[in-house]
Amino acid sequence: MRVVSLVPSLTEAVAVTLPGVLVGATDWCARPADLTVTRVRGTKNPDVARIAALAPDLVVANEEENRAPDLDALRGAGIEVLVTRVRTVPQAFTELDRVLTACGARSRPRWLDEAETVWAALPAPERRSTAVVPVWRRPWMVLGRDTFAGDVLARLGVDNLYADHPERYPRIPLPALLAARPDLVALPDEPYRFTGEDGPEAFPGVPCALLDGRQLTWYGPSLSEAPRRLGAALAAALR
Repeated sequence: MRVVSLVPSLTEAVAVTLPGVLVGATDWCARPADLTVTRVRGTKNPDVARIAALAPDLVVANEEENRAPDLDALRGAGIEVLVTRVRTVPQAFTELDRVLTACGARSRPRWLDEAETVWAALPAPERRSTAVVPVWRRPWMVLGRDTFAGDVLARLGVDNLYADHPERYPRIPLPALLAARPDLVALPDEPYRFTGEDGPEAFPGVPCALLDGRQLTWYGPSLSEAPRRLGAALAAALR
């Protein structure tokens, strides 16, 4: 089986579970750290010709991370493409199982079962807080409706103030974010690293939690430790 992954979190999941199956991945696929495969540019601009030259049996992608025209071009080249859709934690487990099976796994990996157990055993939060969750700057963009990261936070007791917004990643000016009066501003370090005047300094008087973006947005082996690590960072910010 020869697989190309266009999604960093799926790259990690496949590489950890099925060593040697991956033959290509994006430039942004940084996990595992020792991954040595052909790089095929980014998630939004994959090199279709280079991917085709690798003669993969399958390309794994995501409806949010990757662009439909690129995936159509791969299909036009005769390559099978599996597109995932992950907007909740339970969907992550279902889609990971589907991807790994398609890549040749004969059974569910232990890490996936362990992650699902961790999330199923998560106690109900003792308190609930509200948050805005910026994901980009210039312009300011935040988590809106129907996102995996929003579901992760909700299960940890943090309700996204823009969860009912008609857009999934709305552009909200900074004054409006401050006027929303959240209990917390959650600042993941990817896809944009919020530092200096773009980070906590932009939200005077509001507690800010600096979050590991991999824990918040990746669905893979990191899922099992995400509740503990994210929960600790959120709790520390809200003290």
